[in-house]
Amino acid sequence: MLEAPSYLISRELPSSCEQECMWFHNTFCVLELSKNKQPFEGEDLSLGKMLKTLEFHEREEPSKELDYISVMPNGNGDHHYAGDQSESSVLFNQLGRDVSINCLLHCSRSDYGVIASLNQGFRSLIQSGELYRLRRKMGIVEHWVYFSCNLLEWEAFDPICRRWMQLPKMTSNECFMCSDKESLAVGTELLVFGKEIMALVIYKYSILTNTWSSVRNMNTPRCLFGSASLGEIAILAGGCDPWGNILCSAELYNTETGFWVNLPNMNKARKMCSGIFMDGKFYVIGGIGEGNSKMLTCGEVYDLKTRMWHVIPDMFPGRNGGAGSNESSTAAEAPPLIAVVNNELYAADYAQKEVQRYIKEENVWVTLGRLPERAFSMNGWGLAFKACGDRLIVVGGPRTLGGGMIEVNSWIPSDGAPQWNLLASKRLGSFVYNCAVMGC
Repeated sequence: MLEAPSYLISRELPSSCEQECMWFHNTFCVLELSKNKQPFEGEDLSLGKMLKTLEFHEREEPSKELDYISVMPNGNGDHHYAGDQSESSVLFNQLGRDVSINCLLHCSRSDYGVIASLNQGFRSLIQSGELYRLRRKMGIVEHWVYFSCNLLEWEAFDPICRRWMQLPKMTSNECFMCSDKESLAVGTELLVFGKEIMALVIYKYSILTNTWSSVRNMNTPRCLFGSASLGEIAILAGGCDPWGNILCSAELYNTETGFWVNLPNMNKARKMCSGIFMDGKFYVIGGIGEGNSKMLTCGEVYDLKTRMWHVIPDMFPGRNGGAGSNESSTAAEAPPLIAVVNNELYAADYAQKEVQRYIKEENVWVTLGRLPERAFSMNGWGLAFKACGDRLIVVGGPRTLGGGMIEVNSWIPSDGAPQWNLLASKRLGSFVYNCAVMGC
């Protein structure tokens, strides 16, 4: 029989807890187990509090008894649990696998990397993606902002904990490094699209392994497309093929399978458009059509159930300066800066530095107020306007000599004018090359 100092675990708990506090508390309990130190005699980690916070494991009368879990660090810094010799299956031995997983589901995913270092059992569980699939089914979602202000370098920002994280640097050739790139977050993957010497390519960053790798290319490789994600799927529509032809085709990507599936063609070919999901449907807005460098004012909506596209006339007519924009300025503009929060569509007019909201029933846009004053762009380029859970996020900064400061501002839409809250700032450069929001 293995013997070791034991942690005391009380099952007597408060009756309720807010979700964010629950994440912090659960994480604290798990992280305490990862510390390579001998516990003080009588030290109480109160791990049982994790169970009480889960409604589906609440008891009518809390038990007063104490349980004991023996934790013994081995020479490699991992932990073995008394009563179980198989490290690959160990989570919380006294709780069982199912209840252990339920505890981990309510931890913040920003701490999963540390939790994975506990032993092979935790590491295998997190890298398998099982926790994220279960979180998705239970509606547990945390949104992080990923953006690049320097070539091949990416930063992640957690707006809840206000933490910065630096991703591993991308490895690629100089052609890809200097090419225009597009990005999209879907499931637990960050996809980055670009061009190498002979072909368009896709790289993905996986939060499960904290590594970059190549991705199977689309059935019709393209750039300058409109895209959006919903859970584990993403749709890409329009864009240009490697020979510069404007496309009307669309494809669906599934992170669970890694495959691309062709969808029916849109009614109009377009490039430099934007995509969003709203009310469970995929929309494409704006862009430039075939044989015409003027901005398209119509949008299109794709119904995933009927597999049909429908044109919405004049869905985005007042784009950054309105009808007075000439062809040369239109070609230099960024795709529409749009985002959806709670199935409401918002847009950033970078020329007027205003925020607008789309009224679906009337097919019109109304101005709500101003963008953050220090968020600058070059015809819309270098500024990110994204939905991040229940809030709008603007990532950008003032142009300054000798490097710039990136700022992350947020606003939870309400009836009044936007009241922007500066979440964080960091010296990274003020031009945002790419930005995506991952919710999982």
